[in-house]
Amino acid sequence: MTVSVDMGADERGSPVTMDLEELLATRLLVQGNSGSGKSHLLRRLLERSAGQVQQVVIDPEGDFVTLSQAYGHVVVEASDYSVPEIGRIAARLREHRASVVLSLEGLEAEGQMRCAAAFLSALFDAPREHWYPALVVVDEAQLFAPTTGGEVAEEVRRASLSAMTNLMCRGRKRGLAGVIATQRLAKLAKNVAAEASNFLMGRTFLDIDMARAADLLGMERRQAEAIRDLARGTFLALGPAVSRRPLTVRIGAVETSARSGSPKLTPLPTAPAENLAELIFAPPPEEAPTLPMNFESRPRRVPADELLGTIERPAPQPGLAPLPDKSDDEVEAITAEVLRAIVADADAASRPASVLFQDFGVRCRMAGLARPPLDLPAFTRRLSAARAGIFDVAAPEWAEAMALADTLPDDMIGAFLLVARAAREGEPCPSDAQLAETYGTSSLGRVRRLIANIENRELFVTRIDLSGKRSITIPRLGWTTAASEAG
Repeated sequence: MTVSVDMGADERGSPVTMDLEELLATRLLVQGNSGSGKSHLLRRLLERSAGQVQQVVIDPEGDFVTLSQAYGHVVVEASDYSVPEIGRIAARLREHRASVVLSLEGLEAEGQMRCAAAFLSALFDAPREHWYPALVVVDEAQLFAPTTGGEVAEEVRRASLSAMTNLMCRGRKRGLAGVIATQRLAKLAKNVAAEASNFLMGRTFLDIDMARAADLLGMERRQAEAIRDLARGTFLALGPAVSRRPLTVRIGAVETSARSGSPKLTPLPTAPAENLAELIFAPPPEEAPTLPMNFESRPRRVPADELLGTIERPAPQPGLAPLPDKSDDEVEAITAEVLRAIVADADAASRPASVLFQDFGVRCRMAGLARPPLDLPAFTRRLSAARAGIFDVAAPEWAEAMALADTLPDDMIGAFLLVARAAREGEPCPSDAQLAETYGTSSLGRVRRLIANIENRELFVTRIDLSGKRSITIPRLGWTTAASEAG
């Protein structure tokens, strides 16, 4: 299932969309001077993709905390926690797939870098079973991946730069899709910026930044002047997730707003100058008696354990009625039907299980389930069975076969069950091409090594007759396929 995020309109008024699945695989770089509309662009992307994918926002100024009221993001005020607690929170977020805004407001530059490094590293180091797809949005990325050391300790700079490099260079296989925004491309480490395949370039004036932006967009240097003339909120877009050729896009409206806005002109006072002077130089008033305050001057510090509990039990989004509870039989029927729909999708065969798991969660929600009934490891095994044509894994006739499949690595289960289904029903032995599709490869040599590996585990016995046809027996089940051509 393809999810398109409406980002705005092009010069002709046609909608410009971003392919969310492609974005997860190819990452995004946003560049523009202060006031060009970068934060507005990020907010539009986050609002329009909320509920489709987990979102993690590294927010230096605390501007994105307003997403919590409208979309249920967990807000983590970094100044309230120690570095080890930040790591624990990040690991728990990864496990429970809660969307979060990490607000670094109130921290000095070195503290922001130290906190962001610990948070991103914990996301990156999560165990394999928690590698769910997630958009990781880093605003003002030049603060966390600078080209030079600046005034922070070298140890802190290296830790922050390493975490950002891991996010952009190695995060894809772990489901982490970096979306980084910067005011100055020249101040952003090149090995971080170079890993993005999608670009949205806003207004900039410095020659060095325009030249780098033009290079990334594949434009000639003389065309770079167009970047200087872009209006606020207008960006040049390029990349597999949005457009194969440079495209001008005007970012659409957003529903939430930042806590701090752009300065606006207000009328000056009209009082005579002598009256203003009296007000300015007037003696201080007598101090009034101090009254007890019945409100907190800043939000209450949420203990780490309480925040972790919130992550595990996220509050329902406002405006959405809770879904009714369903029986185990109804849940199993919905699960089987959703898996049938996923397997029937022609594009699903080439997508990894971690990406399809996101699709699975959305389809389950549409079918009336409050949350997916399977975690990622269980979904991976059920997907392998579904690709083999087995949807009711709890049926008694499949109990022994599923027990044997559980002894195999996840990537072997689909091929084993495909042969098991053919053997149980007396059908011809699956060909190498059919097994390759289930195994997720185009190499027939790998399929032959797969069969040999399963034979070494004493689960298959392969027989090739004089005509060259192959049959496979599963001795522990007493099932044998009919003979057929292996190719």
